[in-house]
Amino acid sequence: MVGDRFFGREAELEALTERVREGTHTLLTAQRRMGKTSLVRELLRRLKDSGQCEAIFVDLESAATPADAVAEIAFQSSATRGAWSWIRRLFANVLPPDAELNAHIPGVDLKMKLRAGVDAGNWRHNGDQVFAALARDGQVALALDELPILVNRLLKGNDHRVTAEGRRATDEFLSWLRKNGQEHQGSVSMILSGSVSLEPILQQVGLSAHANIFSALDLKPWDDETAMECLAALAKTYDIDLPTAVRKEMCRRLRRQIPHHVQRFFDVLHEHLRRTPRKVASVDDVSHVYDHDMLGVHGQMDMAHYEERLRMVLGDEAYRVALEMLTEAAVTGGRLSCDAIARQRERQASESNPVRIEDVLHTLEHDGYLAREADGYCFTSGLLEDWWRVRYGRAQTQRAQP
Repeated sequence: MVGDRFFGREAELEALTERVREGTHTLLTAQRRMGKTSLVRELLRRLKDSGQCEAIFVDLESAATPADAVAEIAFQSSATRGAWSWIRRLFANVLPPDAELNAHIPGVDLKMKLRAGVDAGNWRHNGDQVFAALARDGQVALALDELPILVNRLLKGNDHRVTAEGRRATDEFLSWLRKNGQEHQGSVSMILSGSVSLEPILQQVGLSAHANIFSALDLKPWDDETAMECLAALAKTYDIDLPTAVRKEMCRRLRRQIPHHVQRFFDVLHEHLRRTPRKVASVDDVSHVYDHDMLGVHGQMDMAHYEERLRMVLGDEAYRVALEMLTEAAVTGGRLSCDAIARQRERQASESNPVRIEDVLHTLEHDGYLAREADGYCFTSGLLEDWWRVRYGRAQTQRAQP
């Protein structure tokens, strides 16, 4: 949520604003649905409205190559005060002479023309020039959203396996990004974010050093008080009544107050009241919509997106191991014991192409599925645990029966 609907992240927003003023490069880390993109968009909106600096948001989710990334950065940068004249000269071979932005070139055409001007042979040079143009434009906040998706795509083929060529391409791209971050630090402040975490991907292939110019900012879940305040504010907006006991029960069910989950829970409860029709919610209403809506078909669609991202990062073999461990945790009270982990290690030791259990656990912990405890790991989110149990628990229980 941005603008008037931005909620519960003022401290993080202040920290990010200070980092931009200081020219610090930031890696925004958090599990999925924590509101990273909303936070970044609100930051850029406020920076732009206040005139403190130029603010550029670049979505790299559809980018497949470094050339795609450079073209997208160039396109999004073209609207800044001073960069357009430099970009126009840089891409003179594909842009009409004396073209003026928005006057002679509609946005979609400009993106296509810029992409035509970037290829495997010149992306580094053109990218260097775009960064130099931004640095001449005064202080700039450059947000690169879904960079981890691009990095993962560079590393792996369609079978989700790391290739030597992919590792080389990733090394080259991240080296280029780090070089420009170092050369233009103080003028261009980069903010990296994504729906998957960058650090576990880089650790898999020994490229973690490329992220050392970025200072991590971990976006935590809301506490119960903030989540309850958000629910009260939403209820007031839609003129319904969520008594304190109802809001407490919603937080108890979720256990980990991930902003998207809090807002989704409110949406299904609101829709349930609208159909009744009633204006006051009860604890029984909370139980009904949690079981039938949050854990129902539409809730499982959201779960499928979690799985898709996990498989993308881990690859097929490691994903299957992660699925087994998460399912075992879901059907054993939300906990994955040290004994269960040891059994997985023994099983992998007998495989011809064993999966590194440490890499799987690191990814599950880093992305917020599990948290370490004295005797193993546990699910952090009540909703995620219940999702997993509903989706896979029955089959796991049946396999375990004699």
